[in-house]
Amino acid sequence: MIGWLLLALFSAPAARADAADNTADSQKIQMEQEAPYVSPTNGLGSWIWEEKTLDNQTCQLWKTFEIPNQGTVTNARLVMTTDNEFTLYLDGRELGRGAEWRELFVFDVTQLLTPGRHVLAVNCYNGSFFAGMLFGLRVDLADGRSIEVKSDKSWKVVPEGAGRWTKRTEADPLWPAATVIAPLGGSPWWTAPTAVNMMPSLQPIRVFFWQTGWFQITLLSVCALVILISFRLMAQLALHRKERWFLQRERSRIAREIHDDIGSRMTQLVLHGEVAQSGLAAGSELQVQLVQICEEARGLLSTMDEILWAVNPRRDTLRDFAAYVCKYAQEFLAPTKIQCLFEVGPEMSAAAFDMPLRRSLLMAIKEALNNAAKYSGATELRLRIHWQGQQLVVEVQDNGKGFDPAVVKGGRNGLGNMAQRMNELGGHCLITSQPGQGCRVEFSVPLTHPRWNTWMWIWNANSFRAHNIETGSDRLDERSQDHDPTKC
Repeated sequence: MIGWLLLALFSAPAARADAADNTADSQKIQMEQEAPYVSPTNGLGSWIWEEKTLDNQTCQLWKTFEIPNQGTVTNARLVMTTDNEFTLYLDGRELGRGAEWRELFVFDVTQLLTPGRHVLAVNCYNGSFFAGMLFGLRVDLADGRSIEVKSDKSWKVVPEGAGRWTKRTEADPLWPAATVIAPLGGSPWWTAPTAVNMMPSLQPIRVFFWQTGWFQITLLSVCALVILISFRLMAQLALHRKERWFLQRERSRIAREIHDDIGSRMTQLVLHGEVAQSGLAAGSELQVQLVQICEEARGLLSTMDEILWAVNPRRDTLRDFAAYVCKYAQEFLAPTKIQCLFEVGPEMSAAAFDMPLRRSLLMAIKEALNNAAKYSGATELRLRIHWQGQQLVVEVQDNGKGFDPAVVKGGRNGLGNMAQRMNELGGHCLITSQPGQGCRVEFSVPLTHPRWNTWMWIWNANSFRAHNIETGSDRLDERSQDHDPTKC
């Protein structure tokens, strides 16, 4: 036992010595592996420049190198200096600048190198006397291989005035090769630098999707398409305005001709009929026929006045519409026992209110007044025209006997016609009534502005035209049913 203890005591120092030797050997191997990075001058090439050296001279040096397609960069260190100043570029991106030839500048470009071809470009400046650039790049790959780029005669000198030379991946055949001025440590330069400057590490430039070429091309294409569509819509709008101008001019001409020609002829016809009546015996069959003819002619004159109001473009305003509706209601209810009360909102202005809209709304109001005169038995009727939000609202309310809308037969009293007209305009017709509590009819027409929207007019133009064609005969029947309330 004692022998084993003595053996252990004497063998322990030897074991520790062997372990120390092994550690020293491993550190030595590691230092040998890292030897190129221990000394900053390892891997540097020669001092290179143009063939001629001048004072205040600018020299542009260029070179490319390749990283294998499947190569993964684990470490890349770039060391350089220039007598006197330099600006360093990698693939067109500025990495840094230096202005002291006695010192070395070290760049860590590990994150900037990927498989493929890369471009090194150095813009050098010499103030006076000697000039040269010293350069060394070592790239270690994951598979153990390494790539070295040194300053030698494989570099190219780029003439001044060359465009985008810091990004060019192919050299121009006219670019001359660099000239080796002196080897590393050769006169008149140093054998060891006075200082080593570690330059800030740069990260790869992140390219977001909106910075990619395909996105920018797509965005430009969409913008161009939007501009073309906008120009097309502007052209259509200009054409539409011109068409409306021609239409209004034609409407004015038609209104003048109807008033000056047909109106005067109808008036003469009534006058001739009245003159002929005076020469006939009272109560004779011919006199009765002439009286009927004169009455029908007066009715035609009244209808023609309404047509002239609808056709005349100078009446296409909210103010004229409200005034005409009030005047019509007053004249329509004058022969009856119904007293009419008017309430017109102060916001009724001279804003445009086009013919298709005001014509349909007027016909619906006439139907409501006709129903009140014929069926309500009312003594008072209130007509209210006002704005509510972005809608024009017309209310016709009486104090008559009322009715139950649920038991009214479909199509009776023109209720269906009023609802249909409002649907055509994008509005609605609301009828509220109870037996013994009168009736209230509300017409609501949406307008985005106190004027009829031009685009809405364009959109609904075909529907108005189609509806007029399909229901033309129905409108004639409606006119024939507009009886004088005094004859009911």
